Amino acid sequence: MKLLIVESPSKSKTIEHYLGSDYKVVASLGHIRDLKIKGKGGFGVDVEHNFEPEYEILPDKKEIVDELKKLAKSAEHIYLATDPDREGEAISWHLQEVLEEPEEKFSRIQFNEITKTAVTNALLNPRDVDLNLVHSQESRRIIDRIIGFRLSSLLQQKIGSKSAGRVQSAALKILVDREKEIEAFDSKEYWEIFLNFSKNEKELKAKLLTKDNNKIELKKEDDALNVLNDLEGAKYKVSTITSKERKKSPKPPFITSTLEQDAGSRFNYNAKRTMLIAQKLYEGIDIEKERVGLITYMRTDSVRLSDDFLKDAKKYITTNFGSNYYKGYTVKQKKGQKIQDAHEAIRPTSLERTPALMKKYLSSDELKIYTIIYNRALASIMKDSIVLDTNVTINAKDYSFGISGEKILFDGYQKLYIEATDDDAESTSIIPEFVENETINNTTLEKEQKFTAPPSRYTEVRLIRKMEDLGIGRPSTYAITMETLKTRSYVSLDKRSLVPTEQGKL
Repeated sequence: MKLLIVESPSKSKTIEHYLGSDYKVVASLGHIRDLKIKGKGGFGVDVEHNFEPEYEILPDKKEIVDELKKLAKSAEHIYLATDPDREGEAISWHLQEVLEEPEEKFSRIQFNEITKTAVTNALLNPRDVDLNLVHSQESRRIIDRIIGFRLSSLLQQKIGSKSAGRVQSAALKILVDREKEIEAFDSKEYWEIFLNFSKNEKELKAKLLTKDNNKIELKKEDDALNVLNDLEGAKYKVSTITSKERKKSPKPPFITSTLEQDAGSRFNYNAKRTMLIAQKLYEGIDIEKERVGLITYMRTDSVRLSDDFLKDAKKYITTNFGSNYYKGYTVKQKKGQKIQDAHEAIRPTSLERTPALMKKYLSSDELKIYTIIYNRALASIMKDSIVLDTNVTINAKDYSFGISGEKILFDGYQKLYIEATDDDAESTSIIPEFVENETINNTTLEKEQKFTAPPSRYTEVRLIRKMEDLGIGRPSTYAITMETLKTRSYVSLDKRSLVPTEQGKL
């Protein structure tokens, strides 16, 4: 019997479908041991002797470890198939240490997707545990423990806070700094005037921009009323129309942070919910008599795509949409970003499993997430869409009103995928054709009181984007950090906005 150890039980069930009776597939349920809570500062780290870590088996994992030891003893070989990231590498190393079998009995295998082909290929390409990755994870865990314990202890004594940490404290500071900006903001009144009219049965609204070719500022209601009086009985004519073609390029396929952001903007899912759904799609769904992973590993910071996927995607696009929709993949990582590039972007494991075909096997939530992953990965190698931006100026006396819109000349990648926008993002509408010097009839004017707005509070979507821009946290930590801030009562939710509590500010 050959023993194959993964992290999650659902993943073990999927893999057992692929392998014969020669293999026993079991789960460690994540980490089996962690740093002790003893020694100086309770760190489980000997800070005076080269930061030597001291580990102990987690209390709730003792039974699992005992069972794994029995299986390991009777196994002819042990394959460590934990997740393909630093945490997974560390778990494999801890298993190898704890199971106490000869080193040559162990092999580390890695796959980025849970399909029969990927698992079989991994078994054909075993390797040793990568100690550089293990030490990288150990270093981060030690730093977390020392900083977290020292700061948490201080905060518990002084202000009754439950915890502090390398990532959560930095994220909380971003929220508190924004709240200070909002509190210090001095809102000012201003007024805007709009010209309402209809054209081709479409209701339109043009905004007052200038008087005598100078930008107009209406600071109080009397200023607005003066303009309305001035324009009484005025005739409105189209003075200029400017149009310019613009290309819109597709976004790269999803990485962890962009998947969390898109699902947040599009479906109002928080990061934790998104990642739980993605984990299920990765670990395996029952399809007819087969259990199959539908997407590649969902914790990644790389936009790389495999050559096999790119080849399949080219065929799919040219067959289903035509060769004029295929562009090829040229996306590069942003300069200056700290990218591990351990595995690919998040993509479907097979383009034959379209969202339409998978609908009957997936819950509503799973189908939504699978659809955006599938469509965005495909769209990333499709042609740019071409848009005609149009700006129309309407004159009356010495006043000018403006209205703008766009017309799609070639949909390109947007045939499959249109980016989600934040709820306060301005959308551009399609406007009808205008002709220079045409008269605008059936017009009404309206005045609107406005106030200058403070900076917006962060939603989870915007905070994750900000953390990513600043290099705070990793793909695996965004969702956990959001949940920690909420469960520790450092933030509360106002609709979708994260608002620091008094305890959070303290």
